[in-house]
Amino acid sequence: MNDTYRKTTGSQLTPFLRPSLLITLLLAVAVASQSAQAQNEAALRAALEGRMLTVKVDMPGTSKGIDVFPEEAMPVDWREVAQRLKDNGTSLKIGQTSMITKVVVKKGSHIEVQLGGGGYGTFGDNTGSSVSANEEGESKRERTLRDSIKATPNGDKKKQLEKDLSSARGERERENSRTRAAAEQASAALQANLRVKRVEGGSRFNVRFRHGMPTDALTADGIERALAQLASFAGDARLTGAALPSNIPSGNSNALLTVKKGLSIADVEILFGPANTAAESKEGSLTLMKRTYAYDGKKLVMSFVNNVPIDYVIVPQ
Repeated sequence: MNDTYRKTTGSQLTPFLRPSLLITLLLAVAVASQSAQAQNEAALRAALEGRMLTVKVDMPGTSKGIDVFPEEAMPVDWREVAQRLKDNGTSLKIGQTSMITKVVVKKGSHIEVQLGGGGYGTFGDNTGSSVSANEEGESKRERTLRDSIKATPNGDKKKQLEKDLSSARGERERENSRTRAAAEQASAALQANLRVKRVEGGSRFNVRFRHGMPTDALTADGIERALAQLASFAGDARLTGAALPSNIPSGNSNALLTVKKGLSIADVEILFGPANTAAESKEGSLTLMKRTYAYDGKKLVMSFVNNVPIDYVIVPQ
């Protein structure tokens, strides 16, 4: 008799799986589920990454973004959003268009729809906002003078020692004051730079499900429905890896839709003309170039490494 069945009273047979066979079946189901999810994630990425999206809400300049629970009566905790805006500033304003730069499915619990880089605070971003002042403590000379004062009887010598100690302490305090001022100035510059990086770093929507992810969530239509009150998608204006024709005139009405990573600076300037502003900075061993272009009432801010765009954002002028 097949050993996956156990004999009971009469001729009735009751299904009974051996533990080893049960484990094997469960593992097979898990692998199949993970494979299906991976395939769905790949399809979702292909459908959404590179598409343009216009936000209907202010987006905080942080990788925490906005959490969306589409199955809840109140899909967004607006108080939490307000706090993130207060803490991190606004990266994308209402009506601003940005590109979906990355879509990530997180262990069946939520889907990240990252905009313009996904928000500041991801791996490798420096989130420190203060510089500590290294203040000097009591010096060896001060300790020697203090010990000498204790051992010296009252008199002119003791008064001179006390005067010397007061002078040494004053000089140390003045130096510490200069150190604190320099640290405060460095912190202010760091915070200003951090604010700029947060504004330029994009944001994201985290589409979350408390009771498991529905099948249609891993589709472009499912994501569009989940974000319908928060963002609108620019039709099927998905940017692909096709090369930009070099003969596109700078006055082309769809020029903003042709912007994508992988273009050269020359291609970008065929579309938009010379940059309005240009700046360079070092990011480790790489030189990061940031340029801005004015077009059709909007400002295009692009970051380049080795003359190739790695990120961009479109904002109202």
